[in-house]
Amino acid sequence: MTELKIPNLNKNSDKFLFKKKLSLRRKSKRKLIKESFFMITFSIFLIYINFLIPNKIKLFNNILSNFDKLIGNILNSLSYIYEICLATFIFFSLIFALILILGAISRLMKVVKRKSRQISFK
Repeated sequence: MTELKIPNLNKNSDKFLFKKKLSLRRKSKRKLIKESFFMITFSIFLIYINFLIPNKIKLFNNILSNFDKLIGNILNSLSYIYEICLATFIFFSLIFALILILGAISRLMKVVKRKSRQISFK
């Protein structure tokens, strides 16, 4: 037990707990220039793509009516989904009920056959 060394956590204060894990190095000027060039290139590319889109003003004017139509279509779709789920429930419940009825009839037939075998007329 004398070889067991328990570290003393109270030695270091909380300020210096993560000091060694932080990277305090700054980026070099060359790396900053590369990143800024990449950012400018990407922004020019985005502006060019926006320039190629036709009828931008018409799209901005119709955006509210498009949202109204979208919400209406979503509500209609939800009502159709409800009807589809209801129809599939009816279909599978009828099949399940038919299977249960057939199983009940087969069990009743087994019970009736057993009683008829036990009664013998002499």
